[in-house]
Amino acid sequence: MNLNKVSEIIDKRDAKLILAHFFVAFTALFLGAVAGLLQTLVRSGTLTLPAGIGYYQLLTAHGVLLGLIFTTFFIIGFLLACISRTTGKLNSGSLLSGWIGFMTMTAGTVLGVIMILLNKATVLYTFYAPLQASPWYYIALTLVIVGSWIGGFSMIRQYYLWKKAHKGELSPLLSFMAIMTMLLWLIATIGVAVSVLFQFIPWSFGWVETINILLSRTLFWYFGHPLVYFWLLPAYICWYAIIPKIIGGKIFSDSLARMAFVLFLLFSIPVGFHHQLLESGISPFWKYLQVVLTFMVIVPSLMTAFSLFATFELSGRERGAKSLFGWFRMLPWKDARFFAPMMGMLIFIPAGAGGIVNASNQLNQVVHNTLWVTGHFHLTVASSVALTFFGIGYWLVPHLTGRKLTAKMHKLANLQTILWAVGMFFMSGAMHTVGLFGAPRRTSYTTYNDHPDALGWIPYEVAMAVGGSILFIAILLLMYVMINLSWFAPKGVEEFPLGEVAPNAEKTPRILENWKLWIGITIALILFAYTIPIIDMIQHAPPGSPGFKLW
Repeated sequence: MNLNKVSEIIDKRDAKLILAHFFVAFTALFLGAVAGLLQTLVRSGTLTLPAGIGYYQLLTAHGVLLGLIFTTFFIIGFLLACISRTTGKLNSGSLLSGWIGFMTMTAGTVLGVIMILLNKATVLYTFYAPLQASPWYYIALTLVIVGSWIGGFSMIRQYYLWKKAHKGELSPLLSFMAIMTMLLWLIATIGVAVSVLFQFIPWSFGWVETINILLSRTLFWYFGHPLVYFWLLPAYICWYAIIPKIIGGKIFSDSLARMAFVLFLLFSIPVGFHHQLLESGISPFWKYLQVVLTFMVIVPSLMTAFSLFATFELSGRERGAKSLFGWFRMLPWKDARFFAPMMGMLIFIPAGAGGIVNASNQLNQVVHNTLWVTGHFHLTVASSVALTFFGIGYWLVPHLTGRKLTAKMHKLANLQTILWAVGMFFMSGAMHTVGLFGAPRRTSYTTYNDHPDALGWIPYEVAMAVGGSILFIAILLLMYVMINLSWFAPKGVEEFPLGEVAPNAEKTPRILENWKLWIGITIALILFAYTIPIIDMIQHAPPGSPGFKLW
């Protein structure tokens, strides 16, 4: 393989691997969307499920298919595309391991979905103990995680080969970001892998009678919060390195982009306790420490906002914008490749503000376990991340299939984005509002014996159902566009829009590519934040719990 020559078009062998990931991702998206639509209709009291299908069964399917399967398959496919585009076609070993990882993940996905459909794994997205699923469900999740590791190692191998062939050179920005994202994922998933292998599987098989609930939840949230940034960082890759090319501008700063990703690695993992602020058994000191570390993540987020809007303004000024916000009108709003990710960026403003509320100890007492949290989740991963992924798909799928994004598909893609934003306004807005009134999450339709407070929640839950219905129409439109771009659009060459750094940008310090330094600091922060609390949870473990099946 020639690592010195990088084609502007991704190699066909690599494209097949990437498209395979996308096929599973969008299939999971559609199935998860069906489950989500049914959920909102049941929650509002407008639908009774047939054939003994349970609400919580749908809730589990919706969370797993969208929160874990769609995102993981899409992200690994996209990151493989980034690596292939910037380092050259994948080495035969990297390609083989990529396929092995894909098949392992797919096998786990199929097994997990079967368990959910058989109603043997109705344990919700977080699979909190003491709810107990079939051991084969936990084995399925293990296969998904291990498969993602194999795919990640294929990228790291390719990156290593490029660095070896280009000694002393700064790696391509897109490759650096891809590896940083996978590194975060590899470190974060250690927690859930340990929990599933050493707690959930032995417990669900009956090899041990009880499980340490506090420890299992702590290990889950060690993974659960950086999972959010595993979703977000590929969107940031698009915002930093691809959107500038689409708008005809330049990347504002290579070093700022790399530094932001380094900070996300450092401060997104050792912060899981802010999801456990109301969990007994954890010292207030350790909760306080991790809340402080949580707020540190605001820094790279603000750096990103500054960099992106600086790029937008400089590009607009070059086109002749004069007034204070004249550059805003210069942006290519009719270009679906820009419009969908840009809507994701704008939605991330209230989403980020809601995250600050969730992570604040006092404010968390008000919104904890209410629909506010669900609304926040739908603004972040289901809006900012999802819309950016859709925008990526609009150009990457035809690039890989050798077709063109036509004017008609542009219009339908823009309509899909508008429908998504409108649907999410109704659904997430209602969730935030009724959450402040105390409406709980993770509950099916109920009036709580016609309690006045619960009856007051119903109109908002109807608004959620309206929003969910609009979102499902948007999903159908998205599937039509993706099918067209995969098999029916005119043959041609669709650009992989790779941005260039502004010529007057500061030179990138080489320390930002000192992987040993940043991995070492990350491990040190994790050990500092978790070692003593976890030792305490093991030495002074609360009484273990047997498994419960409440469905």
